[in-house]
Amino acid sequence: MNYTTIIEELGKASLFDLYRLSAAIHNQLEDPTRIAAVKRNLRVGQTLRWFDSSENRLHEAKLLRLNRTRAEVQNLADGKYWNVLYATIDLEGRDVAIAPHQPRKMDRNSVKVGDNVAFRDRHGQERFGRVLKLNPKTASVQVGTVRWRVGYGLLVPVIDGQAVAAADHLALPGEWVEISEEEDD
Repeated sequence: MNYTTIIEELGKASLFDLYRLSAAIHNQLEDPTRIAAVKRNLRVGQTLRWFDSSENRLHEAKLLRLNRTRAEVQNLADGKYWNVLYATIDLEGRDVAIAPHQPRKMDRNSVKVGDNVAFRDRHGQERFGRVLKLNPKTASVQVGTVRWRVGYGLLVPVIDGQAVAAADHLALPGEWVEISEEEDD
């Protein structure tokens, strides 16, 4: 399913149409048949991924208990316990990134907590930081010791060159070549 296309189409819908669609989706999310299908694929103790809409990212967790409408899980990264809706559990290993095809302004769907971003402050100075929280219209970005609230349209993604090299893959095909001062002349 191409979420980017769906998001673009939703942008053309009226507020009333969005509400009607929201009600229909809500009914599907609470359908006992769909919930039972998910529960049949889960086993206590298994490792799974669940989508956290407040952070717009997946968390890896261990399944602790199956309840009627929710599952109890423990996040592997931080050990926190959560009761998550069955609809948030990713059984198919889906890619959750929703990004436009052409470079455009960032929005709440194209950024997630922990992303490295850049923006220009009111004085035109470029700032670099890490996303801490996603708010409805702004992202909270930690820059040094200061926390900024920045509109999504002002954010630009930053690729950390050291992280890419450490991951042992390249952002673009080719080879890493280190140029020393002597070769530069």
